Amino acid sequence: QVQLVESGGGLVQAGGSLRLSCAVSGRTFTRYIMHWIRQAPGKEREFVAALMWEGGHTYYEDSVKGRFTISGDDAKNTVYLQMNSLKLEDTAVYYCAAGPLVLRLWFDRMDFWGKGTLVNVSS
Repeated sequence: QVQLVESGGGLVQAGGSLRLSCAVSGRTFTRYIMHWIRQAPGKEREFVAALMWEGGHTYYEDSVKGRFTISGDDAKNTVYLQMNSLKLEDTAVYYCAAGPLVLRLWFDRMDFWGKGTLVNVSS
């Protein structure tokens, strides 16, 4: 079993930065691909980024490339999402999720989800 708890969301002005954290518990968490998934009001869930613990490979949705960075610290059991140059359209609830492979769609295949943290970007 893996538990995920997100933190770090909040209100930020456009152009600003935030760092989200996902505290991961469970002995086998490094077996999973860690994701950040977001859901904006009235929209479907959207892939943001993913991290493979082994090798540190990362994957990004096109609209966040160059602005967001996913990273992990397995000693601290934490996954991060550094978000820079935030835009109004980045406003969403951001979820940390763990899956068996990189999932840009078919999120129902995720094994574990956190409860999410709200990021609100204002003008």
